[in-house]
Amino acid sequence: MPEAIFHVQDVHKHFNGVHAAAGVALSVEKGEFRAVIGPNGAGKSTLFNIISGFVVPDRGRITFEGRDITGQPPHRLFHNGISRTFQITSILAELTVLENVQVALLSRHRRTFDLLRRAATAYLDKSHTLLEIVGLKGLDAMQAGTLSHGDQKRLELAVAMTNEPRLLLLDEPTAGMAARERIESIGVVHRIARQHGLTVIFTEHDMQVVFAVADRISVLHQGRILTEGRPEDVRNNREVQEIYLGEQIDAHGCFQSRSL
Repeated sequence: MPEAIFHVQDVHKHFNGVHAAAGVALSVEKGEFRAVIGPNGAGKSTLFNIISGFVVPDRGRITFEGRDITGQPPHRLFHNGISRTFQITSILAELTVLENVQVALLSRHRRTFDLLRRAATAYLDKSHTLLEIVGLKGLDAMQAGTLSHGDQKRLELAVAMTNEPRLLLLDEPTAGMAARERIESIGVVHRIARQHGLTVIFTEHDMQVVFAVADRISVLHQGRILTEGRPEDVRNNREVQEIYLGEQIDAHGCFQSRSL
C-alpha cells in the first residue's frame, strides 16, 4: 500500500473575519499526482500559500515525510525538498535561460555570494541536464523574457527542479496558455514526475487538464475539503456539480465550463 508522506491536519486561517481555511485536512501519497480544485473563493490560494510557507496558519499542523513543517518559510522548505511554481511565472526575465537555472543551483548550494563571477561557469552540466529534461535543450542562450509563455513555464519547472525536490507544488501550471498548449504542458510535468518519482500537488481551473493527469482530486468549498477521490468519482459527484452552479457534464465526462 502506498505511503502517505504529506499531511495537512485541521488547518485554519482567518483574514479580516473571513475563514479562508476552515479545518482543511489532506493526505497525499508518495508519487501521487494530486489536484486541488474548487470554485473562486473556495480557499485554494490560501491553502497553497500555507503549505508552501508564504502564509502561517492560525492553527493546525502540516507534516512532510514525518517532519512538522508548519510555518516554515519558503527557503527552508526549498532546502528540505519542496518546490513551488507560481500562476505568474517567477523567472528572471533579463537573464538567459541557462543563467536562470545556474542562479537557482547557486542558491540551492548556498553559493550566492560573488554571484556574478561564479554564475558564468557554475553547474553547467547540471543546468544543461535540467533544461533537456523540461524540453528546453538548445535554448540556453536565449533571454528568458523572450520565451513563449509555455516555455517560460518549462523554465520555471527547471528552476523548481534544481533542489531535486521530492514534493512539487504547482499553482495553476497552465494559466495563460492556449487550450492545446495546456494539455501538452501538463503532460511534460506528468512525465517528469513519473520518471523522477515526484509527488505533485497542483491547483488548476481547466478541468480537461485535471482529468487528464490527476490520480486523485480534492475539492475545496468554503475553506473545507468537500470531497476527494479518483477523477471519475469526483466527476460524477452531485455535490461537486452543485457548487459549480449546476454545470453540466459533457460527453467526455468533463465540466463544460472552464471557469473553475
